[in-house]
Amino acid sequence: MTSDRQLQLAVLEELSWEPGIAAAHIGVAAHAGVVTLTGHVENYGEKFTAEKATMRVKGVRAIAEELDVRLPFETQRNDDDIAAAAIERLAWDAAVPRDSVGVRVETGWVTLTGEVNWYYQKAAATLAVRPLRGVVGVSDQITIRPQVDTSSLTDDITHALHRSWFFDPQMITVSARGGAVRLSGSVQSWPERQVAADIAWAALGTTAVDNALRVV
Repeated sequence: MTSDRQLQLAVLEELSWEPGIAAAHIGVAAHAGVVTLTGHVENYGEKFTAEKATMRVKGVRAIAEELDVRLPFETQRNDDDIAAAAIERLAWDAAVPRDSVGVRVETGWVTLTGEVNWYYQKAAATLAVRPLRGVVGVSDQITIRPQVDTSSLTDDITHALHRSWFFDPQMITVSARGGAVRLSGSVQSWPERQVAADIAWAALGTTAVDNALRVV
C-alpha cells in the first residue's frame, strides 16, 4: 500500500514531469488517497493540466483542488476581448453546433450557456475556451437536449461498459431515470472512473451523469 508520503512525492514528480506546468508554484498534500493541490498557476489551462497529471498517478483516489489562477500582467485581457475570442473560437470548432452556445465573461470567468444534442459537443465548447488568454475559470452551464425515448438507456450503457476491457462487469451498476444516469460500484483507478463516465455520456439520451464509482 502506498503511504501518504510516497503518494505526495509521486504526484510532485508527475507534476514536475509535465512540461505544461510550473510545478514550483504548486504544493501537494496526500492523505488516504486524497490529494490536495494548493498554490497558484499562471492560466486556467495549466490548472486543468495539473489536475489531469495528478489523476494519472497510481494511488490517487480523489483530488481536492485549491489552486488559484494568477495571470501575469502581459496575459491579462479585458472581458470584452475574452468574450470576442471565445465566440470566434467556438465558431471555428466543428464539434460545436453553430449558434448553439452563449458566452458571458465577468472578470475573466467565462460562463457558457445554451443547448446541444450530445455531451461531446458540450465538452468541446469548454475545451475550446479553456486555453484562451485571460481566462481564469469556466462555468459550463450548457444543457443537453432531452430525448423522447430513454427506456433502453440503462441497458445501452451497461452493454457499452461490458464491451470495454477496462472493467469487470460485476463491479459497476448502471441506473437511469429519464436521461439522468447513475454509476455505482467500484473501479481500480481514477482514469477508469473517468472512462466509465465518458461511456455513459456517449449514450443517446444521457443528460446527466452522477459518477458514484469508488476507486479501490
